[in-house]
Amino acid sequence: MVQINKSSSLAYWLSIAFAMALRIVPWPFAVLMTAPDWVMLILIYWALATPEEASVGKAWFVGLLVDVLTGQLLGQYALIYAFSIFLCIKQHQRIRNFPVIQQSLAVFVILLLARILTFWIEHINHQLMPVYFWLPVLSGALIWPVLYIVLSRLRLS
Repeated sequence: MVQINKSSSLAYWLSIAFAMALRIVPWPFAVLMTAPDWVMLILIYWALATPEEASVGKAWFVGLLVDVLTGQLLGQYALIYAFSIFLCIKQHQRIRNFPVIQQSLAVFVILLLARILTFWIEHINHQLMPVYFWLPVLSGALIWPVLYIVLSRLRLS
């Protein structure tokens, strides 16, 4: 049985709470359209860094909280987060051994798959999607190296 560090668990939930707070801040339109899914990025980090701490069940629960917090269809983000974290946990040994820049590419693919699921759930009846719909994927991959360094220092302190 793997022992989970209590400070690691506290850091996990505090970082999730901070990401949820970032999610509901009333940003200007330009920032809102390009901002990454902070909660997803935090979940990805913890799934790669400590897969025994992160789990598909926790991602599902966090997704339900985000659904309620943002007023989305109940279960939408739960499904998206659970699927994404499942992929991360299955590939965590491979991805976390990459240099941070290559990790950004892996995170880009995971965020892109999550965004495709979001499109499928929310916008399947629309024929054209605005370009800004896909910008959070790019911004998430670009922010990943900084987020990785900050959360690694938080986790290891």
